Amino acid sequence: MPLVAAAVCPHPPLIVPELAGAAAPELAELRAACTDAVTALYAAGAATVVLVGSGGHTAELDLPRQGSFAPWGLPLAVRLGEGARTDLGSGDDLLPLSLLVGAWLVDRVAPPTPTAWRMVSVGPDEPVDRCAAVGAGLGVDGPWALLVLGDGSSCHGPKAPGYDDPRAGAYDEGVARALADADADALLGLDPMVSAQLGAAGRPAWQVLAGAVRAAGGDWRGELRHHSRPYGVGYLVASWSRLAQAGPGEDHADATVPVAAGPGGARTGGPAR
Repeated sequence: MPLVAAAVCPHPPLIVPELAGAAAPELAELRAACTDAVTALYAAGAATVVLVGSGGHTAELDLPRQGSFAPWGLPLAVRLGEGARTDLGSGDDLLPLSLLVGAWLVDRVAPPTPTAWRMVSVGPDEPVDRCAAVGAGLGVDGPWALLVLGDGSSCHGPKAPGYDDPRAGAYDEGVARALADADADALLGLDPMVSAQLGAAGRPAWQVLAGAVRAAGGDWRGELRHHSRPYGVGYLVASWSRLAQAGPGEDHADATVPVAAGPGGARTGGPAR
């Protein structure tokens, strides 16, 4: 069955209001955009949602999984999958930050119907072709969707975690255009070395998305829901939806799977290249 939709969200720990504290209002728009992006996955009719994010190595993680925001100062447990242990323990069964935030997001936005989950960790140094191959191999039974977790460059300014790099702005703008246009080729064109130099943790996961969309085929529409860099790190939120096949005599450009409108009811983007 086809891939029907995808959402791209960043994974800053401060997206959790209880952890952000007094800074929580600064990320209110980001939080709302992520909520809308996850909600759109359910609206597209996905019976399974596959979470993809950076981790120590590339592997599909067995569920249930659990994690905690305790390393960031909040003893908040997050679990995905039935039967997760009540003790968090330590070791390989704990979630990396990207998937921890992803699990928090899907738990925050309760699905309207029972939903199956899968989790895939992608190593930070995976080459482009390997990331694309991981995406191409993600198919599941029934309609499914991707929730892709990844931050942009961490080098926006002298106070940024990765300090200042003049290339950071152009890099994230390029990613933003690719997400708005559902441009899988542009995502696959991101250079792993440059991405690492700019601290763009999302590069491998974005390329998994591109590989999955390429394998799924068809035309896609993108919507950039949010783009900011409040702490020197690029945060991008986007939704991709498959364009429905037009019937005889129908205008293909108007035959779409519904996509939630952005601010002011606007939609952006176009078919995947």
